[in-house]
Parts: sequence; structure tokens; C-alpha cells
Amino acid sequence: MRVTTRLVLAIWITALAVVAGFAYLQVSDERQRLRQELERRASLLGEGLQDGVEAALSRNSRPALERLLKRFGRPGQRLAVYDKTASLVALAPESFVPRPETASDVTAALTSGSVQQVFRQMSGRTFYVYVMPVPREEKPLGAVAVVLDASYLAEAEQAVWRENGIRFLVLGAILSLIALLVVRMSITGPMAKITRWTKAVRRGQHLEPMKLGDPSLFGPITREVSVLARSLQRARAAAEEEAALRLKGETLWTEERLKQFVKLRLGEAPLFVVSNREPVSHVWKDGRIVARRPASGLVTAMEPVMRACGGVWTAQASGDADRETTDARGHLGVPADDPRYQVRRVWLSKEEEDGYYYGFANEGLWPLCHIVHTRPQFRPADWAQYRAVNERFAEAVLEEIQHTESPLVLIQDYHFALLPALIKAQRPDARTAIFWHIPWPNFEAFSICPWQEDLLRGMLGADLIGFHTQYYCNNFLETVERVVEARIDRENFSVNRGSHTTSVKPFPISVAPTFVDDPPKTSREELLAELGISAEFVGVGVERLDYTKGIPERFLAIGRLFERFPEYRERLVFVQLAAPSRSTIRRYQELEAEVETTVQMVNRAFQTRRWRPIVYLKGHHEHRDIWPFYRHADFCMVTSLHDGMNLVAKEFISVRDDEDGALILSQFAGASSELRDALLVNPYDIDGVADAIRAAVAMPPEERRARMARMRQTVREHNIYRWAGLLLNDLSRIPEEGTATLTATTPGRASDEEAA
Repeated sequence: MRVTTRLVLAIWITALAVVAGFAYLQVSDERQRLRQELERRASLLGEGLQDGVEAALSRNSRPALERLLKRFGRPGQRLAVYDKTASLVALAPESFVPRPETASDVTAALTSGSVQQVFRQMSGRTFYVYVMPVPREEKPLGAVAVVLDASYLAEAEQAVWRENGIRFLVLGAILSLIALLVVRMSITGPMAKITRWTKAVRRGQHLEPMKLGDPSLFGPITREVSVLARSLQRARAAAEEEAALRLKGETLWTEERLKQFVKLRLGEAPLFVVSNREPVSHVWKDGRIVARRPASGLVTAMEPVMRACGGVWTAQASGDADRETTDARGHLGVPADDPRYQVRRVWLSKEEEDGYYYGFANEGLWPLCHIVHTRPQFRPADWAQYRAVNERFAEAVLEEIQHTESPLVLIQDYHFALLPALIKAQRPDARTAIFWHIPWPNFEAFSICPWQEDLLRGMLGADLIGFHTQYYCNNFLETVERVVEARIDRENFSVNRGSHTTSVKPFPISVAPTFVDDPPKTSREELLAELGISAEFVGVGVERLDYTKGIPERFLAIGRLFERFPEYRERLVFVQLAAPSRSTIRRYQELEAEVETTVQMVNRAFQTRRWRPIVYLKGHHEHRDIWPFYRHADFCMVTSLHDGMNLVAKEFISVRDDEDGALILSQFAGASSELRDALLVNPYDIDGVADAIRAAVAMPPEERRARMARMRQTVREHNIYRWAGLLLNDLSRIPEEGTATLTATTPGRASDEEAA
């Protein structure tokens, strides 16, 4: 039997049961109501006759009784008077012939002295008989019998059943029709859509994510089918890409190649990553939990690696709903719809976070390593919290790796300089690397830190230390040489302390080839309309609000452009996406105020009724939100005052598959050493940056596309999978005891062939 037939049959049976039940209750209520009405009428008649009947019976006056009954007689009601011997004395109408049973009812009333009520069949009809004794001095003088036609009670009950029968038929028909429509629209229709969509995916067609009408009904199956389809598409795309690369003889690193490499090097062992920033946080918004991806270059770089390799990512919990989304041990599968790795969250108290993160890490080490003329603040209390938090993270990592033989631990950034030595002390077999995502200053600058030796000894517990550039490696080796008792091997770029060797190498970090798996279809016109602007040229900047990013200087350069080249007024708009960061630190609060003041100053100086030069969008922006700005901007500005690498530049390039758009890049960003086709600028040179903006919008299309094509080739070849592959290759080749020294094919760099 088909599902639809079973559903309709069930509806009819249910409707029948419901209607029959309610009809039965309705009939019972109606019967009771009508009987009460009969009793009330009979009682009123009896009481109305009682006094007159008593007087007539006392006088033994039959004519008086007949006149009385005649006066009270009505159609449909019969009246009779009996004496104390239950003999009939008078009746009305005269045609009324009481049944013999009535005499017995009268006798019962006279004997008991109480009213008698009963239904009787007379001449094929139902009558209600009401007999009331007529008392006198506590003895019955006689009785009055009221007989009312009750046949309409059955007719009323039949009418109720008939009406409910019609109601049942109409209700069943309507419900069946609605059920058929609902089944077609909500079940068979979507199922057919899922079937067609799945067949199309199986044939290799690239489709938009499946969207069905009722997420509560088909949400789970839609998500699972979509995840399965995405996995199939990724696998097919990876296979096609690998096949194409083999045909071309290229050795490009892809997600699939990294997976195979990790499987070859690590087997089934997971990769363990540690960072302060978690790859996804959960916050309460409008009464529900929302997942957010933080504005972080580290997360942008490492998240694709973890998706490819799998493993455990230990990080500080930062969202106010993080506890609600993890298990008892603080674990969470990521991504939620298709878990590829685990996040282990570590919760810190406000005191710990203030001292370790906001204090020592970001008021001390951050300005120390960036040459932006912000004085570092080093406080003993902050240092104590920094050490304590590093020890807490060491405990968490040791717990995660306890069942893994010779685990690979990849520590991220300046928040955990002490962590390598702490892990090595407990697990000498762990192969440990730390990647420093920010610049490493020269010895004179780093010597400002009162605990420089402790930091260096902690870092040298690692088997491998990675920086973005060779220049930072050289600075680090010089610092170690002048602070720590160790032997520096400059030929192999390593540090030997006792029996332990630490390799120091450059690994320029990058981005995944695809910035967003499923980019929005927003057109340039739609984007500008959404912003409420109209412009011939659009520039974009995407940063955290940080004093190293040179945002005020950038806005001043835009103002200088309109001052020197007024022909671009009302033709060019610059859009700045800025994510608030570290807002509890005074220097960042001052920066926010400075940025907003500079925006207002430039806009007031040049804006018109229909146009303003700078659109400032402060807030958190997901990658899907950022993608249209990258895709439709005529130029992107990355004017950092000092930056380890800066992945915004590479993100912009990765999105521009149209091979259009210009990149204005600070010469003080690590990315400038790779992206030589960008318009390199000194961000402190306001006129020079203004000239670069003019050059970007005036550049001939052929030159612009040629530059972008070369930069895209660089980013494509030097992607995040290559970065991870080379780093993990070097780390995996380190013996468990960490006593051997890696030999580099070029200074500080393993080759792609070795990693392969």
C-alpha cells in the first residue's frame, strides 16, 4: 500500500473516531438537556395545577377539575387527575386515554408521597410521564399526572448524528485533500528534488547548496546529503586537479596531496596544534548560539591544514557560548556539519587572560616585535600569568598526546614561547615545532624584555622553529648567540644546546587556493547598492583594528589623493572593513578613536551630498561577507607599518580568478618579498601611497592583469598546503630524541621534492 493511501486511510479513521466521540458526547449532552427541559415543563405544570386540584378534590367537584385541566391543556401535553385510590377523576384532552402503566405510576406516587418520572411508549410514540401527589395534612388527597410528548428527543438525537456524519464526510475530504497537498509539497516534492540534486552531483555537475522549504523536517537529511555531496565534489575536484597536474608535470601542493603526505609520514597518528586563537567560537546572539570565525591570519592559515590533516587543535575558549557546544572534556568537532578535526578548548579566568594575553603577550611581546614605536610594557605580574598559562596549556597538550607515540606538536605564535620546553620535559619523544607568526626583531630591540633568556630557552625546547622570512631567522640566531650559551650552526641554521638540536628555518605562510568554498553570487552593482554608494573605482582594506596595520596613515593617503588629484573626487570610494581587537588595552582604544577621527576628517574635507570618500565598516565579518569586497574592488590596500607576513594580500589575490585588480602592499610586510608585482609602498610616505593609489586606478588593463596573473601563480604555488607540507616534512624527519640536525637543500628551506 502506498504511503499516501495509508496516510489518507489513517486520516479517515482518525476523523471518524474523533467525530464519533464528539458526536456521542454531543448526543448525551443534548439528551440530558432535553430531559431536563421536559422535567422543568412538567414540574411547572404540576405545581401550577396543585392548588386548584387540591381544592376541587376536597369538594369532590369533577366539573371544576375538568375546567381546570381544560384551561391548562396545550397541544402535545396531556393532563389527568386521580383520587387517593388511584382512580381517574378527570383528564384533558378528552381523547387522551391513559395507559394502564400510568395507574401504577400514580399508585407509586401516592404510596411514596414523592414525584414519579418515567418514559412510556404510547401508540408507537414516546411520552414522558410526570406524576405528582397532591398532599393534604400529610396525606395524599390525590395525584396529578402530566404526560408530555417526548418523541422529539429521538428525532433530535438523530439530527445530531446526521449532522456529525455530514461533518465527518466534509472533514475527511478536506483533511485528505490538505494531506495530499502537504505530502506533495513537503515530502514527495522535496524528496524528488533531493533525488534530482543527488543525481546531478553524482554526474559531476556543480550545484548551489540544496535549499528545501522546511528545515525542521528535512534539515538533518539535507545537511547530511549536502555534506556527502561536498565531500564527493572535493574528492572529484582533488582527483581532477591531481590528474591535471600530472599531465602538466607540475608538483603543486593540494589538500589531497597534503593528506597523502601526512598519511605517509604520520600514518594514522593525528596532528596536534596549539594556539591562543580558536578556529571557531560560539556566542549568544538574539537568544540563539551562533558560530563565528575570528579575524585572524593564523586561523586563516591553519584551518585548511587541520581540515586536510585531522587531529586536535588546542586553543583558548573565547566565546560566551563555548561551554554549551563542547563535551565534558572541552572537545568539539569542526566543522560542525562534517567534523574533520577536534578542538580542545581551555578556559582561562579573567585574571589569567588579562595578565597572559592582554598584558605580557600583547602589551609586551607584540609591540616589542613590531617596529611601530609603541613602547612595550613588561610587568612581573603579567609574566607570572604568562608562565602559568603556558603550564596550563602544556598540561592540556600532554593529556591529548598521552596515547600517541612520537606525536607531532605544532605550536603557534608568541603566546606560547615557553610551551616547547614544557612539553619536551615530559615527552622527549614528541617532535615539537613552534611557528612565530610575527616579526623577530634584532638583538638590541629584543634585549628590552627582562625575561628574554627564559623565552629563548622555552623556544629552544622545540625541534624546529619557523619564521616567515630568512631575515627573521637571522635575527633570532643572533639573539640566541648573544643571550644563551649555545653553539650556532649557521651552515645548517640550527642551535645546539647539550644533546638537543633546534633547527631554525623560514616557512613563508600562505592561504588556501580557495578563500570561500561556496562564494556568494553578489554582483558589483548589488554590493554598491547595499553600501548605498555609486563609484567608478572602489578600493578595499580588510584588517583587525591594530596599530601595526597603518590604517590612519592609509586614510591620510586617500585624503592626499583627493587633494592632489581632484579629478578622482566623486569617482573613487574606499571601503575599510575593520574588526575590533584587544579593545581593553588603552593603545587599541586610542587607535579606534584615532581611526574614527581620521575617517571623519577626510570625509568632512571632501564629501558632497551624494558621495563620501571613505566607507568605514567596523565589526566582525565572515569570509563570505568579505569575498564580494575582494572580488569587486579595483584595488586592495595592505599598508602595514610592520607585519610578519599579512595574509590579506594573499586572500585578495586568491579571490581574483578574473585576474584583475591591483594590490598596494607595504614594503614592511613579509608578503612583499614574494609579491613583487604589487605596488610596493612605504606606508609612512603619505604622498607615495597617494601616488600608488592613482597608479592602481590608472594602470592599463593589460598591465594590471599581467601583474595579477603572476601574483596568482605565486600564491597558487606557494599555498598553505605547501607551507604545511614543508614544515611537517622537516618535523617528521627529526629523530625522536631530537639529537640529529636537519640538512637543508637551500639555506633554511626543504625542497618540494624532499617533501614529496
